[in-house]
Amino acid sequence: MQRPIGIFDSGVGGTSIWREIKKMLPNEHTLYLADSANAPYGERSKEEITQLSVKNTEFLLQHDCKIIVVACNTATTNAIDHLRATYEVPFIGIEPAIKPAALHTKTKKVGVLATKGTLSSSLFHNTSKLFAEGITVLEQEGKGLVELIEAGQLNSPAMQELLKKYVGPMLEQNIDCLVLGCTHYPYLIPLLKEMLPNHITIIDSGEAVARQTKAVLEKSNLLQRTESAPRHILYSNKETEVLQKLVNDPGAQVAYLDF
Repeated sequence: MQRPIGIFDSGVGGTSIWREIKKMLPNEHTLYLADSANAPYGERSKEEITQLSVKNTEFLLQHDCKIIVVACNTATTNAIDHLRATYEVPFIGIEPAIKPAALHTKTKKVGVLATKGTLSSSLFHNTSKLFAEGITVLEQEGKGLVELIEAGQLNSPAMQELLKKYVGPMLEQNIDCLVLGCTHYPYLIPLLKEMLPNHITIIDSGEAVARQTKAVLEKSNLLQRTESAPRHILYSNKETEVLQKLVNDPGAQVAYLDF
């Protein structure tokens, strides 16, 4: 199947998912859409998030994508049910990795750093209730983090200050797992490792999402069976400098899209 895997996010953060998919499925073509002009989704209403997710989906379907990865926790938790009910194409969603954290924790205390839109969603609360029985889940809204990442300020003093402010109280509560509940946040792992004690396990959903994407493609008989030189096209509706830097792949085409 020459059709690409479609991926969208509220901005550049979903490239953390794109990278895992590309690694696990090296023969597949990909088409990535960064809706950076409307980032962050976490501050928007459920209705707005759904409208933006529909618009992104329509664009990817116009480009013949065979599966769509909603590489945004907020869009998944607020809009994926609507997308699945509206379109026939398979959708892969993302939600904070509460289950692996609950299985891994020894202190029975898990921190979740996510956007307001994810933390306030019914899907997040249902997942927590299902997998975190007997576990204390400490939720922390990462207000301002996405904006700094979108601006390319991964290691800025402002970023360091915000992370210390958000992570400090969770450390005081004796967490031993920190769940990154936004696809932008894996880009903060180097900084987090500098400020977190060694016994803290950082958990994100990237590899699990890539595995699920592969499984669904196999089940639907949509895998690219022959070895090919894959095409990777990544669009942003804002300046592309940060996207280009994060992608860091000479074989990928990064372009501005008036979208």
